[in-house]
Amino acid sequence: MAMSGNAELMAEKVQQLRAVLSAAIEARGLVSDWDDEPFEAIVSNPPYSIKWEGDANPLLINDPRFAPAGVLAPKSRADLAFTMHMLSWLAVNGTAAIVQFPGVLYRGGAEQKIRKYLVDNNYVDTVIQLPPDLFFGTTIATCIVVLKKSKADNSTLFIDASKEFVRQGNKNKLTEANQQKILDALAARVNADHFATLVENDAIAENGYNIAVSSYVEAEDTRETVDIKTLNVEIERIVVRQAELRREIDAIVAEIEGEAP
Repeated sequence: MAMSGNAELMAEKVQQLRAVLSAAIEARGLVSDWDDEPFEAIVSNPPYSIKWEGDANPLLINDPRFAPAGVLAPKSRADLAFTMHMLSWLAVNGTAAIVQFPGVLYRGGAEQKIRKYLVDNNYVDTVIQLPPDLFFGTTIATCIVVLKKSKADNSTLFIDASKEFVRQGNKNKLTEANQQKILDALAARVNADHFATLVENDAIAENGYNIAVSSYVEAEDTRETVDIKTLNVEIERIVVRQAELRREIDAIVAEIEGEAP
């Protein structure tokens, strides 16, 4: 299906923005000379798993945006470099919502160490698993990581919104009802069967700082429930009927053999 003129223009602008961001990362290790005033609200959908200088640039490990974690994001995956960059610009009373590639939630190595820093310092407020095929240019099921510097608890909320969508055209879409369900869960910050789980940060640490939603929100079992007692009764009925049929067949065979010359 061909895209409309508006959709084509939007896709082109997104590609241009990604190219600019990529160039900034390669040239400067993420732009750092913005206004000194922190932001109370940050919403970002950075490029997924693009390359950056990383530890090839010895200056970056001492950069005030990245130094607190004690390690840099891998050169082949700048996802958490963006996260640390945005966290550094977040006001003490602010909130950041970052759309991210799901691999950053569970991969090991440097990314695990950065997650450790984020969890141990109680910066991760919520992780939301989104449905697949929401965005132009990718069909992967992305996630939203919500960061805060002033939380009221030492827990992280996990929301499984992977089923919260309707299919429209060739893409999935979050309806207003889907969005409101997610927002209500964010506000309530309590457990909801198969949808939301509030997890103590100590438990996340014990789980190797894995913050994948599927590790904490139990998926609903949609398999048909089988009543064992009813099943056994049915099996007994089938066995009895099978024996009856065997006797009838034996009788017919005997009758045929008796009529043979």
